[in-house]
Amino acid sequence: MSLDQNPRNADKLSGSPRVGDPASISGAKVTENADQSGRKSIVREYAEAIIVAMLLAFAIRVFVVQAFKIPSGSMIPTLQIGDHILVSKLSYGLQWPTDCKMLMSFPPVNCYTSTTVVTFGKPQRGDIVVFRFPEDEEKDFIKRIVGLPGDTIQLRNKVVLVNGQPLDDKAFTQRIDPGIIESTINPRDNFGPVMVPEGSYFVMGDNRDQSLDSRFWGYVREEKIRGKAFRIYWSWNGQGNWTEWVRWERFGKAIQ
Repeated sequence: MSLDQNPRNADKLSGSPRVGDPASISGAKVTENADQSGRKSIVREYAEAIIVAMLLAFAIRVFVVQAFKIPSGSMIPTLQIGDHILVSKLSYGLQWPTDCKMLMSFPPVNCYTSTTVVTFGKPQRGDIVVFRFPEDEEKDFIKRIVGLPGDTIQLRNKVVLVNGQPLDDKAFTQRIDPGIIESTINPRDNFGPVMVPEGSYFVMGDNRDQSLDSRFWGYVREEKIRGKAFRIYWSWNGQGNWTEWVRWERFGKAIQ
């Protein structure tokens, strides 16, 4: 059988489109569209992953746990300036944020109160809690709960009395600044008696000489409590030799 030497017939026999053939152009367009679709799909997947990660981080921060930095010495020796701590939002129940406003930051909202949807328990005496400062709700404070709803609180010469009985737990032991002379001690070292209202808590700093707390600005409403501090995850000194800037011994320390 002889072979046909006609080029057009050869193309037909081979089944391959020639350059410039409409079938060749159509195939190139299909490949290009597929590549563009693939690139768009990858970009969309990354965008979706980023959005999901941000939403998950936001949900964890709002409902589960939030990180805070200690800026002052009001809770010394329990918490040092430069400690970075974790605060559990689930210690007392599942809280739904209320009274929120939008922010140009992350997270994009700031909420000043919360409603407990599911209750796991109530704040207890001795708990260290983060709460909205009653006189400026843009600020978060951290103190130790001393008085529960219905308690009568009094201070006599720095000794805390709850319902007439002195607190002898070491968590409530006064730390006296050695630079303070006894005769010039703050008059708030003798305070009360006062009764803690329902739904409120009386809080104080462990470093009582350097703490602005319920003795000065009153009680903390339960809905203003953001959570219970439970762990130090990082501690930064920033003073002295560079080898001492990080307090390695405080990493992972439980807060009690």
